Amino acid sequence: MITKKELAGKIDHTLLGPEATLEKVKEVTQFAIEYETASVCVSPDRLQIVSNMLKDSSVLACTVIGFPHGTQTTASKVAEAEEAAENGADELDMVINVGHLKDGNNDYVKKDIQAVVQATDKVVKVIIETSLLTEEEKIKACQLAEEAGADFVKTSTGYTGGGATAEDVKLMRETVSDALQVKASGGIRSLEGCLKMLEAGADRIGASRSRDILAECDA
Repeated sequence: MITKKELAGKIDHTLLGPEATLEKVKEVTQFAIEYETASVCVSPDRLQIVSNMLKDSSVLACTVIGFPHGTQTTASKVAEAEEAAENGADELDMVINVGHLKDGNNDYVKKDIQAVVQATDKVVKVIIETSLLTEEEKIKACQLAEEAGADFVKTSTGYTGGGATAEDVKLMRETVSDALQVKASGGIRSLEGCLKMLEAGADRIGASRSRDILAECDA
């Protein structure tokens, strides 16, 4: 059985809602420091505050690129990535262009990811938005992310009405090589949910309800 500390170390403690106040951002970051989560993932406008708070901790600063729909131009995503790196990001969670993937425009999707990967030396997690894809498209998206040099493939933004499933995590884990990690994110609200994702092959969990999840470990 995984310990509370081990579980915390696999969680990207996330606050991405448009209503997030400065007070809430600081509260979330302080919680992450106290429990030593893997990272704090916040919107780009709050990143510098968070990265400054995390400087003397083991917790990584994470932000999103092309969020939440991935429809920004590649140049815009690259600019976001470069600014995020300047503002202290350790990790970048970028959204692919789902429409181009569905069009079969694989070269565009790959180059879009590759441009973000090459823009900085930061860890890049590629959000493929599984709830919008067929199984074939999920496999192709994972393959393109690996070919483009990404570090992770990630299930979801949580903003399209669907989230992570154990089946999708298993498929993603089986599709990519051991060189890539898998992040499950979207709708994971309980300890049971976390454990299912880890059992299916997830290396990292994205969760906004980390406090509740970790409290279940005590129970």
